[in-house]
Amino acid sequence: MRILIVDDSRSMRMILKRMLADMGHTDVVEAEHGADALDRMLESTPELALVDWNMPVMNGLEFVTELRTKREYDKVKVMMVTSESSPRLVYEALKAGADEYAMKPVTREVIEDKLQLLGLG
Repeated sequence: MRILIVDDSRSMRMILKRMLADMGHTDVVEAEHGADALDRMLESTPELALVDWNMPVMNGLEFVTELRTKREYDKVKVMMVTSESSPRLVYEALKAGADEYAMKPVTREVIEDKLQLLGLG
């Protein structure tokens, strides 16, 4: 399964990439912000995007909103992986088209559970 990690923190991208590799997912692409992620989507469509909220250029909510306007990405599952924990913000992300939401700091077990819920486990 191809996975796109969208986070402005290089260390967070590395942590998530290592977790995914430990689960057997090695086809992972990285992006530093939402606009970069949209460019990466043109290269190859992932089955899953792990998306941070707070990023420069284009934040996670803007990315999800834009992604969901494009029919060719309807099947891409989106999991917000962020420190934003306000119920209002969780609601906004899900309303915009995110499929799941995980709070940082995130563990491998949480990612595995969320992948199961998304039918990708």
